[in-house]
Amino acid sequence: QVQLVESGGGLVQAGGSLRLSCAASGRIFSSYAMGWFRQAPGKEREFVAAISWSGGNTYYADSVKGRFTASRDNAKNSVFLQMDSLKAEDTAVYFCNAPISNSGDYYFNWGQGTQVTVSS
Repeated sequence: QVQLVESGGGLVQAGGSLRLSCAASGRIFSSYAMGWFRQAPGKEREFVAAISWSGGNTYYADSVKGRFTASRDNAKNSVFLQMDSLKAEDTAVYFCNAPISNSGDYYFNWGQGTQVTVSS
């Protein structure tokens, strides 16, 4: 069973940067496309970014396009999210997971997430 552990969150001023990491333990996840998601207080979890299994293709929500960059290191069973030009509305708990195509489900159990707080 793969376990996901997100890290790298923190408190940052608007305009600043953070780099999130997601490490997977257990079975190798290099064959899975991975996604980043976030959940703000009182809101539903939303899609932020996705990266193909090879890292060759990335996809972003319009709200973060041009500011966030997803990457991965399959040798280290890890995916990353570089977040630049952060805004107050980016404040949320960030999660990673592997979405199952054409469904609303995911391959792995959710981790604890990592809190990102952007002060304006």
